[in-house]
Amino acid sequence: MDTLDAIFNRRSIRKYKPTPVKQDNVQLILKAGMYAPTANNTQSSQFIVIDERTMLDAIAKVHPYAKMLREAPLAIIVCGDRSLEKEDFYLSINGSAATQNILLAAHALGLGSVWLGVYGRQQRMNDIAQLFNLPENIVPISAVAIGYPNEEKVTENRYKENKIHLNKW
Repeated sequence: MDTLDAIFNRRSIRKYKPTPVKQDNVQLILKAGMYAPTANNTQSSQFIVIDERTMLDAIAKVHPYAKMLREAPLAIIVCGDRSLEKEDFYLSINGSAATQNILLAAHALGLGSVWLGVYGRQQRMNDIAQLFNLPENIVPISAVAIGYPNEEKVTENRYKENKIHLNKW
């Protein structure tokens, strides 16, 4: 799939078929996440792959916007590692770049996905950290639901000339 096509046509998918995601595709998606740029090339993102139904359902219980995980066959929790990057601010940026790559890779492979925000919401961060027994140096940034889409979304034009400012506001 062409990169611009993936960017322009990827949509957030919240309904999934129960079909498991092939392991080869999971590895490609994780590889894409790891190829995201990071501040000072710290490569500070870590990833938790979840394919057990009980754990997917548990995330849906603690994250108020993760109900689709009750259907999705897979989720990836993107985390930042404070032992590699001392600034949480950069952990969140690095993890966001990894998350975007994961979303685009999933789309390119014919999968649906949706970004679930975690970082910045202390209760969500605490709940995810507790659920996955995260070490102190690991900060949960986002969760991504992934699976074969069971819905179709229309691509809308999001390009708005009035949001562009040339050389000054």
